Amino acid sequence: MEAVNLNRLAYFAAVVDTGSFTRAAERLGITKTVVSQQVAKLEDELKTALLMRTTRRVEPTEAGRLLHARSIFILREAEDAIGEITRANVEPGGVLRVAAPNDYGTSRIAPLAAAFSRRYPACRVELVLSDARIDPVANQIDLSIRVGWLDDSSLHARRVGGFRQLLVAAPQFAETMDIHDPDQVSHAPFVANAALKEPLIWHFNKGDFERRTIRMRQVLSINTTPAVLAATLAGGGLSVLPDYLVADLLSEKRLIAVLPEWSLPIGGVHVVYPTAKFRPSKVSSFVKMLMAAESGQTNNEITISPLSHGRSGTG
Repeated sequence: MEAVNLNRLAYFAAVVDTGSFTRAAERLGITKTVVSQQVAKLEDELKTALLMRTTRRVEPTEAGRLLHARSIFILREAEDAIGEITRANVEPGGVLRVAAPNDYGTSRIAPLAAAFSRRYPACRVELVLSDARIDPVANQIDLSIRVGWLDDSSLHARRVGGFRQLLVAAPQFAETMDIHDPDQVSHAPFVANAALKEPLIWHFNKGDFERRTIRMRQVLSINTTPAVLAATLAGGGLSVLPDYLVADLLSEKRLIAVLPEWSLPIGGVHVVYPTAKFRPSKVSSFVKMLMAAESGQTNNEITISPLSHGRSGTG
């Protein structure tokens, strides 16, 4: 069989969709003769009758119905691919609505949104910060940033970075403690983040084999991470906080890392999209900038200052 010219599928599909060579020609903006010739050549190439002509309407044969169903899929996929490539080459513009948690949104996404606006002045960014899950469809959100662990596998999500969790305390509080083992942490006052699924249960790891699961002694429960940080800085107790929020404070010695030789589970930074066939350039460009920023942050080591007085395990 000779090679089939796939361009003729569009002519054939238009005839089946409209039920007429004349209406197909009108839809395609060409003459009826051209449509008829192209469909006839397609039948010759396939050595199969695809259409039955009647006085009122053109109907597909059984082979024609099968080819039409496949043709629609092929043509739509081609249109989507062309649309995606075209949009990728278009300068971002319009309004980009981004949702993010309060802490990560303030420390990372707000500066990134400012840089994005400078790079793409035709695009206006609207940043929605909330620790509650926001319905992207109802709130017309283009993309959401989720920090931590995704509990819904049906989401269309992409991991763009990660973060360490650190057990920290204010220096004036840490100096009153003598913590050198995770088991001792369970007896220390703890500021819990009520926004977490399990704010009091933490899994400590050291090397490849040592594992400890510790239940903290809550003295204060707060439902936003920035407020947990504020209470910890004020000497309220130990707390577990993400590195992107405490890195500078550790370097400035306003916070002390407790048990730095033990690690806590690493969390992820994810971009979550509403369901769509393709992403507008404003979305893909923002995600690229976020991934580049996360890559730079991942490569930066956090300096952990040791606590004075020689107390082991407190930083």
